[in-house]
Amino acid sequence: MTTLAFAENRLRQFLALTKPRVVSLIVFTAVIGMFLATPGLPPVDAVVFGTLGIALVAGAAAAINCLVERKIDAVMARTRARPLPRGEITSLQTLAFASAVGATGLLLLYSKVNALTMWLTLGTFVGYAIVYTVLLKPATPQNIVIGGASGAMPPVLGWTAVADKVAPEALLLFLIIFAWTPPHFWSLALYRAKEYAKAGLPMLPVTHGPEYTRLQILLYTVVLLAITLLPFAIRMSGMLYLAAAAVLGVVFVGYAIALIARYSDDLARRTFRYSIFYLAALFSALLLDHYWR
Repeated sequence: MTTLAFAENRLRQFLALTKPRVVSLIVFTAVIGMFLATPGLPPVDAVVFGTLGIALVAGAAAAINCLVERKIDAVMARTRARPLPRGEITSLQTLAFASAVGATGLLLLYSKVNALTMWLTLGTFVGYAIVYTVLLKPATPQNIVIGGASGAMPPVLGWTAVADKVAPEALLLFLIIFAWTPPHFWSLALYRAKEYAKAGLPMLPVTHGPEYTRLQILLYTVVLLAITLLPFAIRMSGMLYLAAAAVLGVVFVGYAIALIARYSDDLARRTFRYSIFYLAALFSALLLDHYWR
């Protein structure tokens, strides 16, 4: 292997630690928060440096997650190909990488955005990398519910990057993602239940069974549908968003009902994939409605 090829391969390995697909959704919702925080267009520097800083810290948190869960990842089919379980990157290298990337992101937020966004982003990092990954995930089947608070923070971070304050509308965006997280993750956990059991993780389908999990998915999805109507109720959005939220939510509830009525692993996979599309489409509708009115 040539030096260039080795460098490219090593870069891909470190990039994989940051979970790019997960981070892309985090960054997307953060950017939407930036645009919703102002009636016009947000300042370019806030968008550029805010996006970069949030992305770097999110990537660092993902790398810490990979580090802590390297032994668990080694026994699960969907994660055993990650660089740490394969021995391609060492724990020390991962820690150094996460520290450098995270520190760079926080420094950017502090120096180029504002202190509030930096502190909230640091709190989100601690909430995901430490509270969720180290404390909650191996201890309780409600790990994703409690830990979901960290995953729901990106639009709040984006909002504060532009407005330098936490507004009620930003907290509503937080609430939407907070309610979305359990049905999103539990649909994945349903068809990965045997792997989680093998890894010794107390995920809801493992501790309470698939029937109870499917019922919880339905209940949370109904609650989510109700919450997504609140932006219209408080006049944060208009009819375009209301129509999109209603249609997207009814389809999501339909998936949840189908999981109870005729469960299959394939249906759970499709529900999981739809949940990702759902969140992206919902926030896109918020953005379009924001400038449509």
